[in-house]
Amino acid sequence: MADIPLRADTDLRYAEGVLQRAATANPVSSFMPPLDVIAQSVDEKLYEFQPAKLRNLPILRLESLERHWLFDVRRLARWQADMRQATAWYASDAAELVRRRTAWQAIKDAPGAAGLPAALSDRIEVVIAQLTAAGQALSGPLSHQVELEQRANAIEEQIKAGQRVVTDAIDYVDARLLRVDSPPLWALTTSAGSDQDTLALLRDGLDIELRFAREYGAAGASNQRALHALQLLLLPLLLWLAHKSRNAIRTGVMSETAAGVLGRPLSTWVLLSMLGVLALEPDAPLMVQQIAMVLAAVPVLRLLPPSSRRHLDHWPRVITALFLAERLGFLFLANTLFYRISTVAMTALALAAILWLLARGRRHAYPPGSERLVRTLRAVAWGAAALLCVSLSANLIGNVSLSEMLTSGIIGSGYLGLVLYAGVTVIITLLQLLLARQGISRFRLAREHAPPVVQLLIRLLTAAAVVGWALYTMDRFRVLRATYAVVVQVLSYTLEIGQISISLGNILIFVISVVIAFWAARTIRLILHDELLTRMSLPRGVGNSIASLTYYLVLLLGLGVALSAAGFQTSQLTIVFGALGVGIGFGLQAVVNNFVSGLILMFERPIQPGDVVEIGGTSGQVRDIGMRATRIKTFEGADVIVPNGTLLSDKLINWTMLDRSRRIEISIGLAYGTEPRQVLELLDSLARETPGVVTEPPPMVLFMGFGASTLDFSLRAWTYDFDRWIEIRSDLLARMYDALREAGIEIPFPQRDLHLRSVSEEAGRTLAATRPPGSAPDPAPDSVSAPFDAPPPRPR
Repeated sequence: MADIPLRADTDLRYAEGVLQRAATANPVSSFMPPLDVIAQSVDEKLYEFQPAKLRNLPILRLESLERHWLFDVRRLARWQADMRQATAWYASDAAELVRRRTAWQAIKDAPGAAGLPAALSDRIEVVIAQLTAAGQALSGPLSHQVELEQRANAIEEQIKAGQRVVTDAIDYVDARLLRVDSPPLWALTTSAGSDQDTLALLRDGLDIELRFAREYGAAGASNQRALHALQLLLLPLLLWLAHKSRNAIRTGVMSETAAGVLGRPLSTWVLLSMLGVLALEPDAPLMVQQIAMVLAAVPVLRLLPPSSRRHLDHWPRVITALFLAERLGFLFLANTLFYRISTVAMTALALAAILWLLARGRRHAYPPGSERLVRTLRAVAWGAAALLCVSLSANLIGNVSLSEMLTSGIIGSGYLGLVLYAGVTVIITLLQLLLARQGISRFRLAREHAPPVVQLLIRLLTAAAVVGWALYTMDRFRVLRATYAVVVQVLSYTLEIGQISISLGNILIFVISVVIAFWAARTIRLILHDELLTRMSLPRGVGNSIASLTYYLVLLLGLGVALSAAGFQTSQLTIVFGALGVGIGFGLQAVVNNFVSGLILMFERPIQPGDVVEIGGTSGQVRDIGMRATRIKTFEGADVIVPNGTLLSDKLINWTMLDRSRRIEISIGLAYGTEPRQVLELLDSLARETPGVVTEPPPMVLFMGFGASTLDFSLRAWTYDFDRWIEIRSDLLARMYDALREAGIEIPFPQRDLHLRSVSEEAGRTLAATRPPGSAPDPAPDSVSAPFDAPPPRPR
């Protein structure tokens, strides 16, 4: 009873808020005009293109109509998403009102409700009435929302029906490629009525195509905005590069290809913009893409590298001219006879041009090193000539569909290959010029990694261009749909093992996602390690730890995304994780130990890449620290893989943990009779004069003691150049030897006294023969005792 007033106030405020939202402008009304536009587009296409008429349209018009239907699908889906987002509160508020009104009605109907005070009973009635009024206020907008959703569903079904009709028409056209679908050319006559019908159908199709282009341009999709932004930014960049490079172009310092690209900035901009249309707007109207291909014709010819012009001779100009001539074929579509004659003429012209170029190529002198390219080009040209012969024969006997497909496919694929080649050459040239700029080369990433990055981009761009050209060629030769269906069927094959189901498509997606994750992780680590973290004032080893941990974090996230993209669910991975746990418990303890040790090394940072360490009898420089093992490169050049667990459990010596200083110690023995203080002063002065030896801490020379045959001294000096301490020590030794020799200080060698207890008569005669003149005679052979200086053994 005590909670009733507080709950009543809360629910009354909620009901009042619903009434205020319902009284404001109805968001449903703003969604009616866009839906009317979509419905009008759908009705026009359904009315203009009946199934029987569609089978008489060219394949390009059918494919453009298919794109138009797909555009309507995306536009309707976007409308439905916006509609649900704008009206989602209707359904949630209606459900919440029902829930609260039911709760208050239960309180009113409870057995003890009769004993409530009159004020509380009235309060309950007021709350129920207010909640009911709020629900009634929502009924109008909800009914409008339901009506719009029902209309959208009906439009969606119409779109699906239109797509099915277009797909059937395309399948019909593909099926008649190997059938005679028209009278032979010599038996063809003109019919005024048929020509008028064809002209009307083409006119209606062109009107719809123009409306499609306008609607597509007005849609403002994200890819369109990206293309417009790219075009706006590209033109000033090209003009700036051309202005900065004008002196290099004038003096001939720049390469011919780069000079051609930067010397024609407008042509470069047009070519790259048209390539952007093909790459960023694959779902654009075919008319837009065809216009883009036509506009790229002149820039392509102007921007071809001079070396390619010498290798290709007249091929680029001939292919471009044939493509432009083929685009004029639509002028004859209104008359069947004229259209057939124009296609025959186009095919014959292309065949004659190819044969002329092949004959010319036998007499043309190509530059050295282009033999392989010339042989490949000639083989492709002979294949195209054979297909054009088939196309010409098919047109004459009445197989117009096959003839159109072969001629259009040969000319279109050849021209697109030329456009892609020129575009890739321009993009690679611009990348190389940008990376060579002084402002870019100051970055360490550009200085050290520019060549491999450029090579990687060249391979990626080339692969993308080849894939795009292959898809376009397959589509023009009418094999892309069949190939796509086969590939989808193969990739959809599912292998079920218990609760786990795996398909080939999932495996392919997983592999591609993992490769992308590895590439992204390595790129991010490289940028962090070489550019961003090196510019920050971070403690020792923090930058390397952040870069390495980021690498593994991105890799882990990428693996999760790959599993999700491949269709794996958590329930399906339970068995895998269980098996992994058992494996860790039995056989992967060392791996887990090394992994945890790697994390400890990342956070404690006792070593970092570049440190000189010694562990387990191995000394060298740390190259990289991984999560499982660390790679050490010894001074002999070998790479040693040390598990991270060993680095934590064994004794580790780090010579460069806090600084890169190193003490050099040289021990030397001098002959008895040498003045020790002279030696101390001499060695101290030469140590201070040796390059690389620091004065703080100062060098130290110590008299260590009396040896068996020498006076022992020790020279100790410090250097901050750890990487050159061996060279400094060698220089110091050479200076010590020269200084001691100049001072007349002897460095003794070992001496031995040899006592001969007995000598044979033959040995005695030999010794007597080698005795110097005037020396004393030897004692008796059995009591010979003579000192013998034994010089140190010499190497043989």
